[in-house]
Amino acid sequence: MPRLVPMTKTALIACSFLAILSGPFCQADVVTDSIKTLQSVGPEGKGNAQAAAAWQTLTSENAEALIPLLASIETAPPLARNWISSAAEVIFEKQKEAGAELPAENLRSFLLETTNDPHARTLAFDMYAKVNPDKANDLIPGMISDPSTSLRRKAVALLIDEGKQNLDAGKKPDAISVLQKALDSARDIDQIKEIAGLLREKLEQTIDLPKHFGFLMRWQTIAPFDNTERAGFDTVYPPEKEVDLAASYKGKEGDVSWQETNTSDDYGMLDFNKPYDPLKQVVGYAYTEFESETNRSAEIRLGCKNAWKIWFNGELLFGRDEYHRGARIDQYTLPIELKKGKNTILVKCCQNEQEQDWTVQWEFQLRVCDSSGTAILSTDRKPTPAKQAPPRRRGNNDEDAE
Repeated sequence: MPRLVPMTKTALIACSFLAILSGPFCQADVVTDSIKTLQSVGPEGKGNAQAAAAWQTLTSENAEALIPLLASIETAPPLARNWISSAAEVIFEKQKEAGAELPAENLRSFLLETTNDPHARTLAFDMYAKVNPDKANDLIPGMISDPSTSLRRKAVALLIDEGKQNLDAGKKPDAISVLQKALDSARDIDQIKEIAGLLREKLEQTIDLPKHFGFLMRWQTIAPFDNTERAGFDTVYPPEKEVDLAASYKGKEGDVSWQETNTSDDYGMLDFNKPYDPLKQVVGYAYTEFESETNRSAEIRLGCKNAWKIWFNGELLFGRDEYHRGARIDQYTLPIELKKGKNTILVKCCQNEQEQDWTVQWEFQLRVCDSSGTAILSTDRKPTPAKQAPPRRRGNNDEDAE
């Protein structure tokens, strides 16, 4: 979901830098106009021809165009970001191969300004690392709480390696301390799983991942409503008008009512298929309440491969009418303002008509956190539901087998 943000200090510097550029290789008006052309690229090929010409112009410029290009990523739409990133990378590689002077300190300054666009900062780091690899590596430990997940990942990786070394050396307390710090900062699922596995299996630690990340585990659900021909996404069913947990409504195949539906999944995935069986062309709703200690800014972060909508305190936040394009932790970020006391969250989750195995999932995961991804917990949060052992299959040797 796009965000509107004020121009950063580095972006202002970049604009000023453009204004004073001179010389035969990098004219300010040429760079500025070319960047504007790239930023105007739209969907369905809009502006591609003009962008191709502007890209050719930009990639013939020298390294002085790098910071303005990186700064422009912040306000560029998704397709334009690709053009701009590619132009910056080509300029850098050309200048490096030619042995030209590269703006290492400007790249470092851009990288260290954490209010700059995360993707642009990652590009700046990669460039800086090619110019001064040792100095770039020295910066990595300080990125452990970086707002850029790709930069933070590098710092987490160092802690994982340190934890493994302590474990191999028999220094279990040190390994636990380092790996717990890594877990606190990790945001990528592969790193989270690796750290949790080491702490649980090698170091016998109890790790409550849902609480650690702030996943909401206890819900009231109601389903199924009709989604034939995908019409349910825009159909206003009763829960969207009012949440009455004592009410029953006409569903797709008869009357439906609210029921408690909890999850014990490590990553908070609430699976509608479990209480309602695998269904197709249906809509389900999940409702929960969140008690906040204070009035504060926060984020709802959602992972979902189905079509979805979310209401917060009765107001529609956002929705996506898209199916089975993959899901991941923190896939969507929705800024909210928590109010002191009770806050309500309603999720609409739609399943379509596709029958392939990879379309079976009808589920979502949702957490509440601050802008850095640190969990915000409800003041009345209950213990994470215990994992249920899978049902034992009866065999021919069972005493009670019929």
